[in-house]
Amino acid sequence: MGDDMDDDKPITEQAMETITTAVDATKDAAVTAVKKVRKAAKKVAKKVAPKKAKKASKKKAKKTSKKAAKKSSKKAAKKTAKKAVKKSAKKAAKKKKKAKKAKR
Repeated sequence: MGDDMDDDKPITEQAMETITTAVDATKDAAVTAVKKVRKAAKKVAKKVAPKKAKKASKKKAKKTSKKAAKKSSKKAAKKTAKKAVKKSAKKAAKKKKKAKKAKR
């Protein structure tokens, strides 16, 4: 590292080059280390809690689907009730009109 110094380049430039190469090397090493640690952590997590997670997720999915079904049925009931009220009001109005016409 230190024995192949260029006499043409100023010392500051040479120092900067060495520092940047060292930084790059440490950065790469850190990145690979982090990747390895992540991979290992994932493996451990898979081994430790696959069954519990699966059970919990299944239960949660069931609950959410039940809730969704309940909500949608409630909405549908509300809609039909509203429609029925509107329809009956329209029918009543029509009957009144017909009755008025019949009186004439």
